[in-house]
Amino acid sequence: METRRIAIVTRDESALPDVEQFLASAFDTHFLQSSDQILPLLTQAALDAIILDIDTVAESMQDGLAVLGELRHMSHDLVLVGLSRSHHRNVRLKAGEAGADEFFVAPVDFNELRIVLERAIEKRSMEIENRRLHEQIVRRYSFLEMIGGSEAMQRVYDAVSRVADSNTTVIIRGESGTGKELVARAIVATSPRAQRPFISVNCAALPESLIETELFGHEKGAFTGAVAARAGHIELAHTGTLFLDEIATLPLPLQTKLLRVLEERTVTRIGGKPGKKIDFRLITATNEDLEEMVKGGKFREDLYYRIHVVPIFVPPLRERKEDIPLLVENFMRVYCAANGIPPKRIDPEAMEVLEGNPWKGNVRELENLVQRLALMVHGPVVALRDLPQQILYSSTASQESLLIPEEGLDFDEEMARIEAAYLRAALRRCDGKKVAAARLLRVDRQRIQYLCRKHGIRGDE
Repeated sequence: METRRIAIVTRDESALPDVEQFLASAFDTHFLQSSDQILPLLTQAALDAIILDIDTVAESMQDGLAVLGELRHMSHDLVLVGLSRSHHRNVRLKAGEAGADEFFVAPVDFNELRIVLERAIEKRSMEIENRRLHEQIVRRYSFLEMIGGSEAMQRVYDAVSRVADSNTTVIIRGESGTGKELVARAIVATSPRAQRPFISVNCAALPESLIETELFGHEKGAFTGAVAARAGHIELAHTGTLFLDEIATLPLPLQTKLLRVLEERTVTRIGGKPGKKIDFRLITATNEDLEEMVKGGKFREDLYYRIHVVPIFVPPLRERKEDIPLLVENFMRVYCAANGIPPKRIDPEAMEVLEGNPWKGNVRELENLVQRLALMVHGPVVALRDLPQQILYSSTASQESLLIPEEGLDFDEEMARIEAAYLRAALRRCDGKKVAAARLLRVDRQRIQYLCRKHGIRGDE
C-alpha cells in the first residue's frame, strides 16, 4: 500500500519526538517551521494531509487561520488539521469555517491524531475515487454539454450527430427548460461551421418594437435615433449559424419577412434598398404547439414548412428520471467549484425524492435548486430536511395518490386483500404449514385457522 505523505507545520520543536514516534512511523512525514515552506513542498510531490499549528505559523492566530483558508482554497482534496493551544470554542468554529477537516487542542495526543489522520485520509481518498468514477460516468453518458444516459437522450444525441454535417434547417422542440439551446450549440460544435459565427436570438425576449431592427438591421437615418448603420442578427450570422429561440413568438409581419429571407437568402436592412446575400444555417426552437398555431392563423403555414425540415424533440425531465442523479451530481460539482465550496453529496433519501418530483421547469428548475442547495446547505451532505417544502409536499402527495386513487376505494375490501396477501406469503414461506405461518405472523393457531377459512386458503396443519 502506498505510504501517505503529510506535513506538520509548527515552530514548536517540543512536538518533534511525538511526531517521530507516532506519525513518522505511519506516514511519509515532513516537519516544516513556516507556512512559506508549504508551497515548495507541494510542487515537489502531492501531500495527503497538512497539520497546521495556527498559533505559531504566522504573526497572529488570525493570520494562521488565514493560512488555513488559503490552503483550503488551493486544494479541496487535502486533509487539513488545525492545531491550537486555545480552548475557546470560537477558535474551533473559525478553523472549521476556514476549511479544517479536524481540530486538536494542545497538548495533543499524537496517537489519537495518527488514528484520526488515517481515517480522514482514507475517507478523502474514497471521495476522490468516487468523484473520478462520477466524472467517467458523466463523460460516458454525455454529449458535449448535454448530460443523460437515458434512451430518450440517446435519441437526441443520435439526431444531433446525423444533422451536424449538413446545412439542413433544424427545429428543436421541447418544453421550457429542457435545454434546447444546448442541443443547438451541440449541432454547431460538431458541424463544419463550428468556428464560424453563432448568433443566438431569443425572439420572446425582444420587444415587438425592436425585434425587426434587431433581426434585419438598419441604415443610418432609417428612423429617429438611427445615427449610424447597424447590421442585424441575420447579417451577423453570415457564414455561420443563426439560432432563433422561441420562434413562435415572432409577429406575423416579421414571419413574412423571415420567409422571404429564407427563400432568397438575402437580407435588406430597414431603410436600405439593395439586398445582401447571406450564407447561414438556420436552427430554430420552440415550446409551442406550432401545428395548432398554424390552424389558428397565428403562425404562417409556409414558414412552418420552411423551418420544420428536421425536428429534434428534447424530452422533459419527467420522461428521463434516470438522468436526474447524473444531473444533480454534475450541477453540485460545478456550483461548489465555482463558489469555492467543498464538494457536497446528496443523501440517497433526498435523491429519491428529487427523482420523483415532476420538474415542471425541467432541467433549468433542477439546476436552480442544486445551485441553491450548494450555497445554502451547511455541511457536506444535503439531507431530506434541506429540500424545499414544496418538493417534499409534492412527494408526499404523490405517495398518497398511489395509496388512494382519485376515485377512492373500498376500505374493507382493500384491508381484506392485504390480509389475504400476507397470509399467502407466510404460508408460501413456511411450505404451507399453518403453525409455522402463525409464528411468522405472530398470531395464535386459532387465528390462522380462522383467516384461512375466511379467505378460502388451504394449508397443512
